[in-house]
Amino acid sequence: MKVAITSTGNSMDSKLDQRFGRCSHFMIYDTETKGMEFIPNPNKDAQEGAGPASVQLVASRNVQKIISGEFGIKIKSLLDRLKIQMIVLKEPEKKIEDIINMLNH
Repeated sequence: MKVAITSTGNSMDSKLDQRFGRCSHFMIYDTETKGMEFIPNPNKDAQEGAGPASVQLVASRNVQKIISGEFGIKIKSLLDRLKIQMIVLKEPEKKIEDIINMLNH
């Protein structure tokens, strides 16, 4: 299963970005192959529509779950339609590496 994690940067030491649509990077993690990929978020500085555009970006990577600090109001129905689960993690100090370890246990 592929999981998208919102990240403040492009390394395992980066922290969980609390903003879904305007996060710095998405880290795509495959729980089966343990493969990972950091993708810069081209929507982080968008005037509007950053959330829906970011949903399209991660959906194009066949993600089934997204972990972030918060999701905008327009996002929930979109993710429900795409059958992508939202996981809210209110721990801004949590490193990407720690989240990967949680997913593996």
